[in-house]
Amino acid sequence: DNSYTLSFLLVFLVLIPFRPAFSINILSSTESLTISNNRTLVSPGDVFELGFFRTNSSSPWYLGIWYKQLSDRTYVWVANRDSPLSNAIGILKISGNNLVILDHSNKSVWSTNITRGNDRSPVVAELLANGNFVMRHASGFLWKSFDYPTDTLLPEMKLGYDLKTRLNRFLISWRSLDDPSSGDYLYKLENRRFPEFYLSSGGFQLYRSGPWNGVRFSGIPDDQKLSYMVYNFTENSEEVAYTFRMTNNSMYSRLTVNFLGDFERQTWNPSLGMWNRFWAFPLDSQCDAYGACGPNAYCDVNTSPICNCIQGFNPSNVQQWDQRVWSGGCIRRTRLSCRGDGFTRMKNMKLPETTMATVDRSIGVKECEKRCLSDCNCTAFANADIRNGGTGCVIWTGRLDDMRKYVADGQDLYVRLAAADLA
Repeated sequence: DNSYTLSFLLVFLVLIPFRPAFSINILSSTESLTISNNRTLVSPGDVFELGFFRTNSSSPWYLGIWYKQLSDRTYVWVANRDSPLSNAIGILKISGNNLVILDHSNKSVWSTNITRGNDRSPVVAELLANGNFVMRHASGFLWKSFDYPTDTLLPEMKLGYDLKTRLNRFLISWRSLDDPSSGDYLYKLENRRFPEFYLSSGGFQLYRSGPWNGVRFSGIPDDQKLSYMVYNFTENSEEVAYTFRMTNNSMYSRLTVNFLGDFERQTWNPSLGMWNRFWAFPLDSQCDAYGACGPNAYCDVNTSPICNCIQGFNPSNVQQWDQRVWSGGCIRRTRLSCRGDGFTRMKNMKLPETTMATVDRSIGVKECEKRCLSDCNCTAFANADIRNGGTGCVIWTGRLDDMRKYVADGQDLYVRLAAADLA
């Protein structure tokens, strides 16, 4: 009898750790998270944690996700950023087909707000290893936090358009250092004739990424030389989106729009216990400012003054130009004749804004030049993709806006000039 009892106790004790009351990263339809019970969800691998938080002792409460192991508490997503809980009474639960946050009066302050089909299989919420908080059932995902970012882009997240669902994923800064409500700065893909990212505030364009050239955005620093990170930009019938992934999962890196209006990459430095700002955009507050030198002009930090007219162009207002007022830009010295015109090659450029551009990915640079010459409205052309020698064709008509020149890693731009202005 004693031997049987001892064996039973040993088996019981061994089995206890493997029978938790709930899964550490899953919230079932019968469970809930509350501020008072201080329970959180932890992703597989212990990288991310989800729960209620407040930024200081007097702030309201929010539901968010942060890095679990870092000494510097860093939030990467906030659910109810614009509908905080005023006191320490709040609950996250699955209600019907949706995740909801209820306040002290049992009123919903945030919900996933989705309409479910006929599938009535059980619903669970789960924090995945990559930091994506999802709601799913037997048939697949119903909702993903990665589709609704706040101020942070994590590896495997996407910025841009899902053309099937008409969803555009973008970043909005915090209001201040300790206020996660929607702030003043928006980083968003504008899917025009050639998609580009814009940083804006109050409806005004502040900075522009430049178009994707197959390797990088022409106006953002080159991260492709990093061995631990790979970028990807996809443009097809299903999506127009940007993402990145880490080849070394032990390293943490993220893109954020901060409350000061900087779009920046930060990488965690474990030896110093802090985030290292790898780069910040704008690189230069003068040359990266949207339209800094006006139309048909370019900015170059290595010249004095920093604004320069394209070859064959003169300042539209010489007096203002001499007074360092460049918004009027430059105008052509000689009108195009549509016969006998040629091109000046501008190296290491951030390509002009592509609102007035057309793209043909089926032809190369030689064919692109011929097409530009055959169109009396064409003012410039460039490669659409610089990989493997360059393919595709971008053609501008009208004025050329928001350009700058780099020391290296820019792109060639061919500007059309009258024969009299060709050097």
